[in-house]
Amino acid sequence: MTDTPKLPEGYELSTDPARIDAERVHHWLSTDAYWAMGRPREKVERTIAGSLNFGVYETVSGDQVAYARVITDSETFAWLCDVYVAPSVRGKGIGSALVVAIREELRPRSLRRILLATADAHSVYAKLGFAPLAKPGEWMALEF
Repeated sequence: MTDTPKLPEGYELSTDPARIDAERVHHWLSTDAYWAMGRPREKVERTIAGSLNFGVYETVSGDQVAYARVITDSETFAWLCDVYVAPSVRGKGIGSALVVAIREELRPRSLRRILLATADAHSVYAKLGFAPLAKPGEWMALEF
């Protein structure tokens, strides 16, 4: 891992689910995230309720500027998903710092792996320690 970014000054990370702005997260995901376009608000609320949530907030205003969630059994496996940074703060390193914070939050759990899927950010995640599956032929999916 070559980069260990930290949040820029003026931003803070929280795992408190009560701080998640579900309306804002729904808007981001359902209108601007290729993997979640059109996702209904109720589904977003259920995914928030069933996940370990991470938010990044402006320290002065308290406004949420980024979001990610992890689905995990907390022992062997985690799936990092719905990583989103508001367009107004992209390019400041917030997304990379968010993923590093998530990685470090999960590290003490001794998980075997954290998976994610991305169509276009492979190089970003590679800088943070992620790599293509070593044995992709062993993985299967059941899609509905």
